[in-house]
Amino acid sequence: MKQAFQIIILLLLITRLTFAQQEKKQKKYSFDGYVTNMQSVMFQDSITGNWLNDNLIHNRLNFSWFPNDIFTVKVGTRTRFFSGETVKYTPDYGKNMQKDNGIIDLNTNIFSENSFLLNTQIDRANISYEKGNLNVTIGRQRINWGRSFVWNPNDIFNSYSFFDFDYPEKPGSDAIRIQYYTSAISSAEMVVKADSSQKCSYAGMYRFSLGSYDIQFMGGQINEQDYVLGTGWEGSLKSISFKGEATYLHPKRNFKDTTGLLVACASISYGFPNSAFLQFEFLYNQQSQKSDFTSYLNQTLTVKNLSFTEYNLFGSITYPVTPLFNATVSAMYYPEVKGFYFGPSITYSLSENLDFAFFAQTFQIKDFVNPLTQKKGLKMSFGFLQMKYNF
Repeated sequence: MKQAFQIIILLLLITRLTFAQQEKKQKKYSFDGYVTNMQSVMFQDSITGNWLNDNLIHNRLNFSWFPNDIFTVKVGTRTRFFSGETVKYTPDYGKNMQKDNGIIDLNTNIFSENSFLLNTQIDRANISYEKGNLNVTIGRQRINWGRSFVWNPNDIFNSYSFFDFDYPEKPGSDAIRIQYYTSAISSAEMVVKADSSQKCSYAGMYRFSLGSYDIQFMGGQINEQDYVLGTGWEGSLKSISFKGEATYLHPKRNFKDTTGLLVACASISYGFPNSAFLQFEFLYNQQSQKSDFTSYLNQTLTVKNLSFTEYNLFGSITYPVTPLFNATVSAMYYPEVKGFYFGPSITYSLSENLDFAFFAQTFQIKDFVNPLTQKKGLKMSFGFLQMKYNF
C-alpha cells in the first residue's frame, strides 16, 4: 500500500511540473488544485463517550486547455485516501464510495481494504464552445441554478449538502448545456442531463433583470418522473440582501391529481460596517423526511430531499477577527422534531498557500426514534481539524 501511494504522489508531481512547463511555453493551459489533510472525530450523547476517529487526505486537480479563442477543455479530479474506524465498521463503505451517478462511470477505488480506502473520481470533464452570445458545454459539469446559500430548490440537476464543507466544488452532471445571452442583463439556456439509471432530465431557464432584482423562471422534467416549474430572485431591500427560490414538482403519472411537491426557500443577509456578515434562511419542504435523520446525512441529495423536516430555519454570523483569521457560527432549528444543529468554525491563513481550519457540527433531535435501538432522542457531534495547501 505504501509503495502504491508513493507512486501516485510521484505521478501527481510529475504531471504538475509537466503542465507548468507547457503553460510557460504556450500559455494555453491552466493547472491548479489543493491537498488537504483532515482529522475527524464523531461521538454520540457525550464527549466523554466512545469516539470514532478518521483521517482523510484529499487531493484536487483542475486542468484547463485553451486551444483557441472558441473552445475550452476542462478536467477536474478528486482523489481521497480514507482511513479509520468509519471505514472499518461501516458495511459496504468502499462499494458505496465508488458509486457514480453519471451516465459514464468515472469513479473507482484504486484499492479498498478493511480500514482504508483510496478512491479517485473525475467530477469535471467537458468541452465548451463560445462565440458571440452563444455558449455550448458538453460533458460532466456543474450546473448551478441556485440562488440561496444553504438550500437550493432551483438546483435540480446536482443538489448538494450544506454539511459537506470539504467539497467546495460541489457535484457535477453529465449534460449538454446551451446558453444564449439575449442582452447584457438577460439570458436563456437549455440543459439535457442523463444519469447512471439511463434516465433523462431536461429543463429550460430564462433570466432577466427587473429594477434592482435578478429574476429567473425554469421548467422541465426530472428523471422522466416529474414535471418541474420554478422561479428564483436576488435583489435588495435597502441595505439588506434578499433572495430565494421555489420549485414545484408534479408526477407525470398522476398529472391530473394534487400530489405535487413544493420546495421553497428565502434568505436575507446584511453586512455590517465592521465587516461582520449576518445571514438568515428559511426552507419549506412539503415532503419531509422526519423518520430517518441518519440516512438523510449520508444519502445523495436531490431537490425532493433537501431536508428531513417540513420547516427549517438557518442563521449564521461571520466575522473577520483579523485579515488572516475568520470565525463563523451557524445554526439550524427543526421545530417539528424539536431539533437543532450548531456549527462553529474558524479558519486561519498560515501563509499565502497554506490554511488551517477547525469545524464542529452538533445535531440534537428530541423527537427522533433510532431505527436500530428504538430509543428516542439523538445527539451526534463531529469535530474536524483541516490543513489545506493550495497550488
